[in-house]
Amino acid sequence: MAKDTTYSSILPDADGYFPYTSEDDAVWGELFERQMAFLPRKVAPEYLEGVEKLGLNADKTPQVKDIDTKLYDISGAGAHGVPAIIPPSQFYDLLSQRKFPVATFLRRREHMEYIEEPDLFHEVFGHCPMLTNNAYADFIEGFGKKAKSLGKGYSWHMFRLFWFTVEFGMIRTDDGLRAYGAGIVSSPAEAENATNGTALMQDFDLLTAFRTPYRIDIVQPTYFVIDSFDQLAETLSADFGSLIDEAKALGDLPALFESKQAV
Repeated sequence: MAKDTTYSSILPDADGYFPYTSEDDAVWGELFERQMAFLPRKVAPEYLEGVEKLGLNADKTPQVKDIDTKLYDISGAGAHGVPAIIPPSQFYDLLSQRKFPVATFLRRREHMEYIEEPDLFHEVFGHCPMLTNNAYADFIEGFGKKAKSLGKGYSWHMFRLFWFTVEFGMIRTDDGLRAYGAGIVSSPAEAENATNGTALMQDFDLLTAFRTPYRIDIVQPTYFVIDSFDQLAETLSADFGSLIDEAKALGDLPALFESKQAV
């Protein structure tokens, strides 16, 4: 959902497969091996189980079509290839169908450490393993349906909720706090920041999440912590519209970061 990108969309062949190159395979493999070596004791066990269920590995750049088939068989979820930028309406519509929109381009070597726009590695490695969890997939689907029904005037606050759960969520486990958000698991810097004990951890609360500002170009100063993925799915019973109206009336909470300087 970035405003600008230096990357171009790629098109699939007649069978729905994308023409990834040997260099793409090498970049994917290096990213995969680096993150998998870094993530033990930092991520939710459900995430690591999802990586195994999807058969992700360092050997080959995964294909969205294959991920989609596997997800459907596991949890009824899916993945749908999209260009680098899609409008919020299409984004929410795909989620409401229990399908996650996946940008199909892969970052270049000069962006190995950080890329602002979501690429295939972020989407497949970061997001798709958690979609093998039924309660998490229920939340994704219900979130999309809520966002669609509420409309444009509520979109920004809905994306705040998405940011603090799907992108940067944390969960309590028997072994301590662990990450499940894609923005954490796909980024070494974010994973270190979220698990080294320095960032502010807050009990997950819908109203607070709706009132909390964020920046996309820094490691996060705060994270929201859930107790279970069932808890996340159960939030769908709340009246999101009324809560967002209340959040608007109360105003944003003080930002925990400096404003971005104009350039």
